[in-house]
Amino acid sequence: QVQLVESGGGLVQAGGSLRLSCAASGRTASSLAMGWFRQAPGKEREFVAAINWSGASTYFADSVRGRCTISRDNTKNTVYLQMNSLKPEDTAIYYCNADQIATITEADSGSWGQGIQVTVSS
Repeated sequence: QVQLVESGGGLVQAGGSLRLSCAASGRTASSLAMGWFRQAPGKEREFVAAINWSGASTYFADSVRGRCTISRDNTKNTVYLQMNSLKPEDTAIYYCNADQIATITEADSGSWGQGIQVTVSS
């Protein structure tokens, strides 16, 4: 079992930036793919971005591609989501996920953090 703790959320104006962090613990944390999902009020949880265990491969939802980067530091068992040019529609609870690479984009698979609020004001 992998434990995940998110940090770095908050309130930001449209056009601003935020960096989310997710600290992972557990023996297998550094060998798993890591991802970010988000869930806005009244909507289903959706995939945002993911990175494979080594950091060599990254994946993004169309809605954030070009505005977000994802990276990881396996010496710290931490994954980062840098979000730029934020829009009000990015407002959601953001969840960190750890999973096998084959299912990292699936919203009902893997280990999850408790979530962190990101609010973008217009």
